[in-house]
Amino acid sequence: MPQLSCHSPFGALTISEDEGQIVALDWGWGRDQEETPLLLKARDLLERYFDGESVDFETLPYRPYGTPYRQKVWDALRRIPYGQTRTYADIAAEVGGSARSVGGAVGANPIPILIPCHRVVGRSGLGGYSGLGGVA
Repeated sequence: MPQLSCHSPFGALTISEDEGQIVALDWGWGRDQEETPLLLKARDLLERYFDGESVDFETLPYRPYGTPYRQKVWDALRRIPYGQTRTYADIAAEVGGSARSVGGAVGANPIPILIPCHRVVGRSGLGGYSGLGGVA
């Protein structure tokens, strides 16, 4: 599986591709680096995003691996506009299930940033976010 790493304000990130689609974005520096056209485009968009530019990640093809329910939750996350947030309960009302089940799907998001799990907050504000450095 081709991988390419980049620098971010949070440390190194590694983008993984499978069959022409982004399938993962992981914390840390990947072992095997390969510059495919898709990974170069993804890295460029991420670097521009971290530099404060407005970018459209929807131009990237992605296929996160997960259950049909998780896929529904991740699709809902992709529809949250830049600069806005939703609660776990909001997403649950949209896709079905409970806020807790949505939280499980959000926590299992294999492509953070591109699938904006950081735009989902608890009823009383941010809580349970697990990025670099652990759970907030």
